[in-house]
Amino acid sequence: MTLRVLAAMSGGVDSAVAAARAAEAGHDVTGVHMALSSNPSSYRTGARGCCTLEDSRDARRAADVIGIPFYVWDLAERFHRDVVEDFVSEYAAGRTPNPCLRCNEKIKFAALLDRAMALGFDAVCTGHYARLEDGVLRRAVDPGKDQSYVLAVCTPEQLAHALFPLGDTTKADIRREAERRGLQVADKPDSHDICFIADGDTKGFLADRLGTAPGPILDTDGTKLGEHDGAYAYTVGQRKGLRLGTPAPDGRPRYVLDISPVTNTVTVGPREALDVHEITGERPVWLGPAPEDPFTCHVQLRAHGEVYPCTVEPGDTLRITLDAPARGVAPGQTAVLYKGDRVVGSSTIFASKALGVRR
Repeated sequence: MTLRVLAAMSGGVDSAVAAARAAEAGHDVTGVHMALSSNPSSYRTGARGCCTLEDSRDARRAADVIGIPFYVWDLAERFHRDVVEDFVSEYAAGRTPNPCLRCNEKIKFAALLDRAMALGFDAVCTGHYARLEDGVLRRAVDPGKDQSYVLAVCTPEQLAHALFPLGDTTKADIRREAERRGLQVADKPDSHDICFIADGDTKGFLADRLGTAPGPILDTDGTKLGEHDGAYAYTVGQRKGLRLGTPAPDGRPRYVLDISPVTNTVTVGPREALDVHEITGERPVWLGPAPEDPFTCHVQLRAHGEVYPCTVEPGDTLRITLDAPARGVAPGQTAVLYKGDRVVGSSTIFASKALGVRR
């Protein structure tokens, strides 16, 4: 079946090969580069950042080699509102967001897909490492590159108009294929950082936008141990950069246990106090009929993170009980549920219970 396909081309090797595979499969493919910055820099620095002028030019050159039409769409205003401002506001509220996940939800599978459908396209093609089989989202065969976690916020209706041509191939083979196809991005480094913080300084980025807001760093008994310049600069599970003047009585490191934007306090304590046995999730997204009864599965709490056996009690909010404790679970992160390699659904973490204390 020939489809009209809009291929999202970031300027990297993955999206270029994905577009080439879609065209080779006989689809009518058009490439589009999403301009997500109103003032893009000319060149990226190594693997830092993306969406630069260089990336746009790389995407255009790849489209020329593949032999498909190519356009640049300006989505900078939408990206700033739905991803950048969301990122800042989540940190200000004491939560830990995943901007790549939000970009997939709000930009690639909302703004881009909606525009593609309005223009008469049948599907959007991306370079994500994941598999779609009969509408079921599954992990990629390359576990080191699997991106099913960041796609789990997409609805079944959105996935019905998605193509992920790379899910059955390892990254090493994708680079070799790009070279065979004559794509100049075959050896281009991947972007590993938050694309709108190209220098990697998340704390500085937030400070520029939220300003300084000094407050106390407390021990679990309420003892003041130090000062911070802004609670937004911390995340649950953090160990470094705490600047504590008083060592722990047992000499062991302390970790961030809780962040309270209301009182502007950061609470720290021993590593074992990070152990979480129960998670509450909100705004669940089910990739199939919403379950009514409790069920067992595995949950993943961060991109490329460990998976944990659990029991899920569904509803408007989810109660996820872990068979073994997880550490460093922060509000704002996403819990993705798996049955084997199949994505069952996802939910935004609202609270967790550690050592009998809900936070």
